[in-house]
Order: sequence, then structure tokens, then C-alpha cells
Amino acid sequence: MIDRACAAINAGKPVVMPTDTVYGLVASPYRREPAERLFELKGRDRLQAIAVVAADVEMLFELVPELRGRSGTIVRELLPGPYTLILPNPARRYPWLTGARPDTIGVRVPSVRGYGSRLLARVGAVAATSANLHGGPDPRTIADIPQAILDGVAEVVDDGELPGTPSTVIDFTGPKPVVIRAGAGDVERALAAPA
Repeated sequence: MIDRACAAINAGKPVVMPTDTVYGLVASPYRREPAERLFELKGRDRLQAIAVVAADVEMLFELVPELRGRSGTIVRELLPGPYTLILPNPARRYPWLTGARPDTIGVRVPSVRGYGSRLLARVGAVAATSANLHGGPDPRTIADIPQAILDGVAEVVDDGELPGTPSTVIDFTGPKPVVIRAGAGDVERALAAPA
């Protein structure tokens, strides 16, 4: 299962995988075409962003070397963990993932275990969004994922029931952090992160 999922991601095909929060719809972050497929499957507006999810913090810094200074401090304080951080993206990396704000980028390093951990360790990073239709309920189990998504992916990595609460999303690009979505990560801890 992990071998097939890795091969699919490396070939640019979408996959469903477990994270530390909910099931994710993932693909290779390195090219536009796999990301386009995520938008299509989810029914998501391309002006909305999709996060880059890395296996570990060091891999994240390789993917986005500009995450230094304030951004790097925030990353090291909150990740790995159930947070999606919106940070400055001065080099405008991964424009097919950044939606309407190419000068920002959403990043995650989940505290994932089991099959999800093994898969991420093998591929290094994925573009990821929750494996639901846009606006639909967050999938805690494979049974919660819409059939249209399951039919459209190359592989499904089932690791049983997950917590079911999505990551907390916080925008750190302005003078003060802004909570975009309260979720699994402690908001007060995030807002107190040294900057």
C-alpha cells in the first residue's frame, strides 16, 4: 500500500492519506498538473491556497529556504503539530498552490504516525488539502470521504479512525497573527509564539 501510494505521488497522481488530524487529499507539490487535479477533485476555487506538507521541519526549510528569521522561529516553535501556518513567500515558490496570494504560502509539518508517517518520510513532501468536497465535513475515516474523491485517486492509505478535527490555520504575514480557522492546534499557544 505505501509502495503504491509513493509511486502514485511520484507519478503526479492524487492519493488519500492519513494525517494527524483528518484524511488528506494529496499530490506532488513540485508541478502544476498534480495540484490542478486536487482542485478538480475537491471542487475548490483555484484562488484558494493548498498547503505544502513536509515530513519534518528540515525538509520544510529545504522546500522554502526563505523561511528564516521570524518565520523560521514560528515554524520551529509550532511544528511539527496540528497547525497550518501562512507565512511570507517572497520568492513566490509553488505559485500553483498559493491561490490569490502568491507572496504567501501555507505550510504544515504534521505529528503523524503509522502509515501517514511512513508515506511522508518516503516522499518528503506533498501538496495537501482535506479529502472532502469543498465545504463538506472533514473526513475522520475513509467512509467519510465522498465517493467521487475515492474514485478519482490512484491509492487510498487507510489507517483507521483519525481525530477528525482539522489543523488550526494562522496567518503570520501581517503585523499581528490572524486565526483563519480554529482547529486541533491550541490557538493561544500559537498566538504566543515568539516572533
